[in-house]
Amino acid sequence: MNTYRMKTLLLAAAVTLSLTACGADAPVEEPQAAGTAVQVETVTVDTIATDNKISGRIAADNESTIMIATAAKCTAVYAHAGDTVSAGDILCTLDLDSTLSSYSAARISYDSAVQSYQDQKRVLDAQVNLYQKTVNDLKALYEIGAASQIEIDQADLQLQSAIATRNSSLAQLEAGMQNAKSGLEQLDTALENVDGAGNVIAPMAGTLVTMNAVENAFISTAMPLAVIDGADQMKVTASVSEALVPKLNTGDTADVYVSAVDQAFSATIRSVEKAASQQTKLYTVTLTVPSDVGGLLSGMFADVTFHTDVSENAVVVPAEAILTSGETQFVYVVEDNTAKYLEVTTGLTGGGVTEITSGLSEGQQLVTVGQAYLSDGDPVRIVSGEES
Repeated sequence: MNTYRMKTLLLAAAVTLSLTACGADAPVEEPQAAGTAVQVETVTVDTIATDNKISGRIAADNESTIMIATAAKCTAVYAHAGDTVSAGDILCTLDLDSTLSSYSAARISYDSAVQSYQDQKRVLDAQVNLYQKTVNDLKALYEIGAASQIEIDQADLQLQSAIATRNSSLAQLEAGMQNAKSGLEQLDTALENVDGAGNVIAPMAGTLVTMNAVENAFISTAMPLAVIDGADQMKVTASVSEALVPKLNTGDTADVYVSAVDQAFSATIRSVEKAASQQTKLYTVTLTVPSDVGGLLSGMFADVTFHTDVSENAVVVPAEAILTSGETQFVYVVEDNTAKYLEVTTGLTGGGVTEITSGLSEGQQLVTVGQAYLSDGDPVRIVSGEES
């Protein structure tokens, strides 16, 4: 054997030994378990309710809004937004001489109409009573043969005529009285919280959160002249549809979140209006804010979630675990490391979970991640979750 061949054989042997030695130290890779990787969750029963999320607004629990429903010029301003006021404080002065004169005239007109109605009613009632007495007396005389039926009939006609006259006259007088009352009430509304000198008076103590009166400018009748918030206790108001309002009751609770101050709390329904707003056709629901919730200001927006249609002891699963094909809803469960296809029917949905009314039972291993890649009978391997 020549020298070149000998060197080649020795080199090959050395390489073989080197590879053998390296292979002895390398870890042996385990074969990967068969099946689709999934996560599971044990099916449980719980209470579920439908979530109805509505936009609401924070307001002071004892808020007072002052409106002036007549055109007037502001002659002086004594308080500004942010000020603390007491009941009886003068907020501003308005030039209401003509309106106050009209109010005095309307009061006199109404008082006169009431007096006229009462006076005329006394006179007309007396006339009717007199004719009624005549009829009664003639009937008594008729019984002893001292009066005729014709006399009784004539007296009865006079009685009926007197009654008709009384009713017609009083109806006209009452209409005039009601007109005078309406005019007075309109001025009463226009001058509510205003004294005889045109001063706008604070009806309650609190914080003046809105003040729209400007000196030497006319006030607007379309917006509040002033809004006063009372104590720190707050409330939430929300407007709900006619479909939701029958499901809400006084004493029910709702979840409230105010993003402006990052506050979440549970509020109790205090009242549910039975009449819809003429403008929005919605019903106002008022909720009481717990006294320990602070940092809220009137006017802040709030997300209000009402929980309705409660179902107790229901099979409840994550909503994302349910798959849909056409009108069919289905899930996968794991049995003996195998995916099993189950058609289900659903009920209420709320809070990210859905009620299963049929097709699934408590204790089964529901696939919550990876179900979109499965078919019935596929081998699976559980990589995490609540395997039992």
